[in-house]
Amino acid sequence: MIRAGDSIENPVTGERLVFRQTSRETGGEAVVIETYVKPNGFVAAAHVHPSQEERFQVLRGSVGFRVGRKKIVAGPGQRLTVPAGTPHKFWNAGEETAHFVCEIRPALQFESLIETMFSLAADGKTNRKGMPNPLRLAVIANAHFDTVRLPFPPAVLQRFGLALGAPLGKALGYGPVYIPAEGVPATAAA
Repeated sequence: MIRAGDSIENPVTGERLVFRQTSRETGGEAVVIETYVKPNGFVAAAHVHPSQEERFQVLRGSVGFRVGRKKIVAGPGQRLTVPAGTPHKFWNAGEETAHFVCEIRPALQFESLIETMFSLAADGKTNRKGMPNPLRLAVIANAHFDTVRLPFPPAVLQRFGLALGAPLGKALGYGPVYIPAEGVPATAAA
């Protein structure tokens, strides 16, 4: 379980998160994280939070965002709010480590999803874009459908695909959360 002060790293995408407030501290209202993205780093995929607003405040470096159809590069002091239901992604748009604060409201299962995806990457169980194999992803996506989904195809088609893929993934032993290999911590104290 993630606690305030914990840090988690994704070696594939170049992201490091430091949890400043967790769902536990905010009563489920929010998760607040400091995000560090190495040069050429990125979030694993464009995505949509159907019920969550995401707020970004850039502290250092340049962060590229695609929000809906708009492409934005934000620098220190700039803020950006992504409304619930809006497709988005981000990447380091500069040559130094980008640093920003991200606030997700409400928290929902955000921490569990991030811990699972980052732990899979740390254990070498993702592709070069940070995504696990399709059947494992189906199990994870099915369990976290209210927290995050892909911008395309429409949600009803995604649900249909997950209804087929998730049972196959479960039959292969994949779970909705990933427990890291023994000796590989998912999180480390900051």
